[in-house]
This record gives sequence, structure tokens and C-alpha cells, in this order.
Amino acid sequence: MSNILPIYTFDHPILRKKLKAVEEINAEIAELAEQMIATMHNADGIGLAANQVGKNVAMTVIDVSSYEGFEQQKTLVLINPVIEAFSDEEIPMEEGCLSLPDLRADVVRPAQVQVRFYDVEMHEQIIEADRILARVIQHEVDHLNGIYFFDHLKPIRRALLKRRLMDIKRGDVEADYPLFVGE
Repeated sequence: MSNILPIYTFDHPILRKKLKAVEEINAEIAELAEQMIATMHNADGIGLAANQVGKNVAMTVIDVSSYEGFEQQKTLVLINPVIEAFSDEEIPMEEGCLSLPDLRADVVRPAQVQVRFYDVEMHEQIIEADRILARVIQHEVDHLNGIYFFDHLKPIRRALLKRRLMDIKRGDVEADYPLFVGE
């Protein structure tokens, strides 16, 4: 279980940081990627950004293979990802976040994206994604820029979540995975 990292919760300062680009993909980054994948799977998550485990590096891991139509999709490690194109079509969908246990809301996002990133073998990749994969990529890239999913909500909807967010900030939250609460 030593590969499982605690997940940082609202409103730890690192979750609002724009993360540093990875300058060299080395053994340390590869090990962090493995730990992040193990942590994500342990928490039954489908995406996890490095700042959610307290690391200031622009890297995220994604696994949507549990979704219909994505069973063959391998777990992705996106290093220094940049979303280069968004579709005009936008769709609402409920989102949650491992850093915000039990908090969910409908978020409107573009239906498709094109993302450029490096994999752990230092190969530049460009993929086009739709449906759940596009959504998770957008959610995780937001994390790398210090943005929570609720930042996309209308002010009245955000206000309705405030009490729950304060509960999470105080550590008054339960999850089936290790949490890092506080500073």
C-alpha cells in the first residue's frame, strides 16, 4: 500500500497553483506516475492531477476504461498537457473530484478536445478525445492550472456548495481513500 499517496483536499494552496512544467522525464517522474495511477485506482477515480497528491509538476493520469466504449483505452499519463482545440458543441455532465469527496455538480464543457502532451517515454502525443475522455482531460488540465470544477458553475450554484466546501476544508469529510487535510 506504500504506493498509495494521500489526496489533498479543498482548499490546500497547492490545489490553486499553476503547476510547473516537467523539464525532464526521469525515474522520479515515472515513479510518481505509477504512484498516481495506484492512488487513482485505490480511490476508484478516473483522473488524478499531481497537485492532488501535493506535487508541483504538470502531470495527470487518466483511466476511463470502466466506461462503455472505452474498455480498450489504456491508462494515460499526460505530462505537460495542453488542450489545443475545443469543439463548439458543449454538453452538461455531472462531475466529482477526489479532492472534494461527495461533492458533485453538473458542469458544461466542450464535447471534444485535442490535447498535446508527453508520455513517460518522452514521446510527444496528440490525441483527439470525446465523451468521458474529453471531459476528464479538461477536468484534469484545469487542476494543473489551479482550477476546480465548481469554478465553472454559475455564482448562485457555487454559493449553494459553500457549506459543503467549508466542511471539506475543516476535514469534516469521509472517503474510502487516504486524505491529506490541512496545510
